[in-house]
Amino acid sequence: MPLHLTKVAFGATSTDHLAERLLARAAMGPLFLTTRYLPKRHEEIAGPVGVGGSLFWIIKHQLIARSPITSFGEAEAGKVAIILDPHLVLVRAVPKRAHQGWRYLEGADAPADLIGDATEVDQMPPALMSKLAALALL
Repeated sequence: MPLHLTKVAFGATSTDHLAERLLARAAMGPLFLTTRYLPKRHEEIAGPVGVGGSLFWIIKHQLIARSPITSFGEAEAGKVAIILDPHLVLVRAVPKRAHQGWRYLEGADAPADLIGDATEVDQMPPALMSKLAALALL
């Protein structure tokens, strides 16, 4: 199982808002986040889309979506770039405390994707899914 990262989607109010921000940034060039240090377990994270790890986004104290991590690179001022696929994948909402920076998330602890869910939950608007998850109904 791949290793993942979690990060707070600072300033994002919903999955729609986060998706718009990611697509807007991807339109200007490769989508990446910068961090001070290369994760020590980066080899367990990076990999082809669908095989490697993802960056799971936290909004309102819940893991709500993920962006596949394609690789790590160099950024300005000696920082590290976490290069992401701009496609946002919705996941089953799972409670997660907010934190600064990124944290590891083991593959076994990662929430399941909503794409192709037999309950057709993935057809609901993301805002409605967030509200239902906050009420522990999803």
